[in-house]
Amino acid sequence: MKSLHRGLGLLLLIGWMRSSANSVATYPCTSGPVNEAALCAPVKSVSKETLQKIASGESAPCSLTFGQYACAQSAWLQVFKNDFLKSLYLCLSSRPLSAMDSMYSILFFSKFQANVLEPALEKFSDGFPHMPLSQEWNMIFFNGIWEIMLQLPDAASPHVLSQWLHGRLRPFVVNPKVFTCLRAKNTSCGRLHQIVAALNGMYSNFTVEDQRNIYNGLKYYLTGDGSKQNCYNAALPSLSSTAWFANYLGSFMEHALVGDLLLFADEPTLQKFARDPVNLQLIANLSLPREMAVYYTLLLTSAPGFQMASLPDRFVCYLSPSAVSHLDKKAALSVAQRITKNCVPSPTRTGTSEERPVPSLTTEERQVATLLVNKFDQFPPETLNALGQAAVGLSVSQIEKGISDRDLNASLPSLSEVYGWNAEKSSTIVNKLFNSSYQILDAQNLAALGSLVAGLSSSRLQSLPPKVILEAVKIPGFAKQIVTMPSALKMALVEKIVSAAGSPVSLVKYVPNSLASYIPKSLLAFGNEKPDLQELNQKPWNREQAAMFFNDVIKIEADFSRLSPSVLQGFTCAAANEMETEKFQQLAKAMNQKNVKLGEDQLSCLVKRVTLNGIPQDLDNYPKDMLLFLSPSDYAVTGSCQQYFANVGEANIDVLQRDSPQRKQLLLEALACLNISGTQVSEENAEVLGHLVCDLGEEYIRNSSGSLLKQLNNCESFVPSQEEAIRNVISSGSTQFGPPSNWSTSTLNELSGLLRIFDHNILQKIPQNILTPWLKSFVHDSPLPREQLASIVKNLLPSRQKRAAECPPDKNITEQVAMDELMPLYYSPEELRACLQGVTLVEHLAQMANYPFTDEQLAVLKEKLDEMYPNGYPEKIIPYLGSISFFVTINDIKKWNITSADTLAFLLSNEPPNDQAAVIITKYTDLGNPLNVTALNAIGTRYICLLTEPQLNMIEPSNLKMANSLDPSACPQSTKDILYPKAKQAFSDQRNLFPAYYNLIKPYLSGAPGEDLKALSKDNVNMDIGTFMSLKNTSVLTLTADDIKGLLGLNLADLKNQQYNSPVVDWIRLQRQSELNKLGLGLMGGIPDGYITLPPKLEKPTSSAPLSTSVSAFHLLPTLLLSFLLTSFLS
Repeated sequence: MKSLHRGLGLLLLIGWMRSSANSVATYPCTSGPVNEAALCAPVKSVSKETLQKIASGESAPCSLTFGQYACAQSAWLQVFKNDFLKSLYLCLSSRPLSAMDSMYSILFFSKFQANVLEPALEKFSDGFPHMPLSQEWNMIFFNGIWEIMLQLPDAASPHVLSQWLHGRLRPFVVNPKVFTCLRAKNTSCGRLHQIVAALNGMYSNFTVEDQRNIYNGLKYYLTGDGSKQNCYNAALPSLSSTAWFANYLGSFMEHALVGDLLLFADEPTLQKFARDPVNLQLIANLSLPREMAVYYTLLLTSAPGFQMASLPDRFVCYLSPSAVSHLDKKAALSVAQRITKNCVPSPTRTGTSEERPVPSLTTEERQVATLLVNKFDQFPPETLNALGQAAVGLSVSQIEKGISDRDLNASLPSLSEVYGWNAEKSSTIVNKLFNSSYQILDAQNLAALGSLVAGLSSSRLQSLPPKVILEAVKIPGFAKQIVTMPSALKMALVEKIVSAAGSPVSLVKYVPNSLASYIPKSLLAFGNEKPDLQELNQKPWNREQAAMFFNDVIKIEADFSRLSPSVLQGFTCAAANEMETEKFQQLAKAMNQKNVKLGEDQLSCLVKRVTLNGIPQDLDNYPKDMLLFLSPSDYAVTGSCQQYFANVGEANIDVLQRDSPQRKQLLLEALACLNISGTQVSEENAEVLGHLVCDLGEEYIRNSSGSLLKQLNNCESFVPSQEEAIRNVISSGSTQFGPPSNWSTSTLNELSGLLRIFDHNILQKIPQNILTPWLKSFVHDSPLPREQLASIVKNLLPSRQKRAAECPPDKNITEQVAMDELMPLYYSPEELRACLQGVTLVEHLAQMANYPFTDEQLAVLKEKLDEMYPNGYPEKIIPYLGSISFFVTINDIKKWNITSADTLAFLLSNEPPNDQAAVIITKYTDLGNPLNVTALNAIGTRYICLLTEPQLNMIEPSNLKMANSLDPSACPQSTKDILYPKAKQAFSDQRNLFPAYYNLIKPYLSGAPGEDLKALSKDNVNMDIGTFMSLKNTSVLTLTADDIKGLLGLNLADLKNQQYNSPVVDWIRLQRQSELNKLGLGLMGGIPDGYITLPPKLEKPTSSAPLSTSVSAFHLLPTLLLSFLLTSFLS
């Protein structure tokens, strides 16, 4: 009988296993009750003594299977202590799942008494943050524990459910797959409501990642079968509540996307949900993504019979143009006042004085403001004051023609509080103010301009007394507005503060954070002054600035961990040279703790100093980027090669050039370490490779079936073959993201880094009701350059475009259209040519010129401007040309007048080709304009080589001192020879400050004579090899071996790698071999001792022969002398 029962159990189990084997990995969940006899029939029994030994620690918990634990007698299991679940979990999680585990789980947990199980679960929950959880075993455990909880007599009470979810089930509910388990168990909507209510009470205790995971789990439960309106049925009283968002999403709705809402219900139903008072109260207290808030507001305002007055204040910040288009003047003013009251952000972070940019206005915000403004024909002060923030919708023509100078002056207090003015509008308002006799006599007058201060010209700002500027920047309201200023104005402000400050310490103290990066680095050498570390730590320096005072800082601050990343990034080899090894290692570890980003030359030096006395055993405590200059064998003392490459994968590999031998070697060694012999990379190995995935060839991308996409999404650039492979993999639809036709907003967010390489075939398949709203947000905040955004637009436009002789009726370009950042998507080049009026373009030029138009569309915009201004563009519109400037020609430029350094700065900021840039610079200088600091910063290293000798001679050393560094190393030697003496004079007052003086003069050393290099060699400057190789050949040839050793310092060994390149090879030929040997580098090719050498002629060659040819001729002298001596001896 017993054997028959066992056999029947086996048959039942085999049948169940066949039906569930295919789904166990997806839904390892089932509901009770469990037939213990049948389930345990094939399981080997376990004795009481065995369990007691495991409980006491005498035997290992991993010696038994999960089935053996589950089928043990209940009384025997009560001997386990509170921590047994953790031990058991660690054993099981390394094992593959079986089809029986979900039933074992129900049986196992059902056998424990509450006084044993509940403390064990709480102990398990306490250790959860520090213990990796397997998602599959997480669900297996949850499956059994949930069934036990449901059997509690008061399981439905909010208190008990909350207690279990918070203290006993928390490790499980943060796994989104757990909600698939609940769905598989046919958990009711009523029970889900109770779960959401309990989790909602714990919302703030979850991490953001856990909140997002729970939301994703809820979303799956509500949409898993693809049907909409789950848990809602107006005909059923139990499911008819329109408080659906509050009931089934709660605060987790903060992580919802617009596309998600469209999965939950159709739009009419969503409108009902949106208007529900309970949902409104919930939403009013959440921080929704902007596009979600806009959509929710649209749901409210698009309902039939909606009254604007009933809209809660929380939502007026997210109005769509359609919501305000029908308002009368009174209602428009009311909305404008509510926007001003509720929607104007503070330029500083709450509770701090830290300045930050006010977020730029979205397309909808500008459109709404314009519609509100257009309700009025006249703008007396009372109207402008009432419009408040909505006044940003004023057009340039309305400012110029619709507001008198007197009214504008009277409205200054309110207009100065408006944020989001573009440069053209703020400039127009400021010019009208000065026409109305407005004067800046003191700091209060300047500060009164508020957000309009960006409309000042740099020449007007430079005309103000320094004391006015110094006092103005001390006014908090004015300091906040500086953030919005263009660079030229910020530089002008700094120049004024410099002249008033008197010393570097005072300068650092008075300059606001938003101007710190504009302080000329030559003014940050403290000399005998003691820098204020607190002030330095608070400011956002760039690397060159921080290098100026880094040496001063590390001398007075013993605890490097107290230095900010901004200060630590100024690390220089010269400063490091004076530190003891132990102290230096502390510095390097502080850089790692603060995640300091260093350049290649800094990292190279860092490695040399850290490893000076051998490889440290704790390399994980040093900057990860440093590992790029080491090898797995160097890391062996610290950890395995897998650990090494996991760290390298997190490093900034772009520190090394893409095709550099070091970077190629790193990838080869990583593949060997991970035993990747073929071209298929698993997700696990891709995680280890990290950024190195960016260097994998197209065959790896094709053969890895999408497992590389997560890492590829973060790559800076690709080669064409990689791009094609990525497109093929995505188009196949076989990745975890599915075919593009099924993509959602969350998919686009996850793949946003690859959007720039998607082609027409991919983009056209993405649902347009998903893509278009997403693009609106993406384009507004995108870090992608215009060219890449324009490429996306081009691939979204129809491939076949009809010629448009006339503008189609539905394509008229209204003011609302002109303010839409996605306007390029709506018009083919031909339609743009037919529909765009030149007047409209000029009115909105500052905005439209920065939209992601394709090249063909931009060419149309330029045609329109050429029609408006056939004799050349007026200088006032040139700064607003934006991307249109890429299409101007040299003939166009010759028609312009460039009288302002600000205009020069704009034109050169677009990086025109060298021939155009040369014409632009010449147009500027031919009018007698000076090469002042603004002009020199505009020219920069990129165009310094274009300057003619007369233009170079126009540069005053005083301006060179205040400008950003100009590196002429790529220029003709004549340019270097002119700039070096000017730089030497500019920084002469800091000649005795090291390493500050070296940091200043370094970019100009390619024009330095030999005697100046000899002088530098005595100052332990630790010159990097790149700078050394740029030095003037004739100057290097005058140096001795000791001079070169003094110049290169820690970097001396790098000379070996350059021994066959000029000027090193030419210098070697002139040195005695014994002198070369002193360097200890194994350099060969010098003159043997005893040979007579003559000094080379280093004056300028008269022929085209290279200098090295002339120098080599002296090597014939020993041969001739030996021949003469042999002849004499034989005779």
